[in-house]
Amino acid sequence: MSLDREQVLRSAAVLLTRKSTATMDEVARAAGIGRATLHRHFAGRDALVRALEDLGIREVEAALDAAALDEGTSEEALRRLVAAVEPSAGLLSFLVTENQLFEGDELNEGWSRLDARVAAFFRRGQERGEFRIDLTPAWLTETLYGLVSAGAWAVQAGRIAGQDFQYMIVELLLGGARRSVER
Repeated sequence: MSLDREQVLRSAAVLLTRKSTATMDEVARAAGIGRATLHRHFAGRDALVRALEDLGIREVEAALDAAALDEGTSEEALRRLVAAVEPSAGLLSFLVTENQLFEGDELNEGWSRLDARVAAFFRRGQERGEFRIDLTPAWLTETLYGLVSAGAWAVQAGRIAGQDFQYMIVELLLGGARRSVER
């Protein structure tokens, strides 16, 4: 029987997004494999987290592609983006937290690509007069990541309904980021 590495990563992601302190033994059990098998593919927690990071970056890049951020209004594009990233929100929230623990000076280039794409989206919205110009694109990017992470945690903990995830994030972000029309 061959090991499906992607399935092991997805099982690990599900567990670690619920319990970030899970041991490698717990990850192996969640994936339905033995600890030795897990260690043959991922030498330790750092290797597992780096593989999860690559998976998360690929998924968020796919969400950015699917959201077609250049089409329609910035509000419509933001709604599409939050909808597209929702399936990966738990993994993203885990990685954002975990990266602070192990990245140091060696930031994965994928994060820089993601940041640049999201910041460019917010910058375009500012240039179109749809977003406030007193909030930097970098700040709006970090705010989006923070809201997605908080939403994922709140859904996992049962504090908000999963069906409210997109609405609550978009409405809160737009409520603060939308440029008001002065009369």
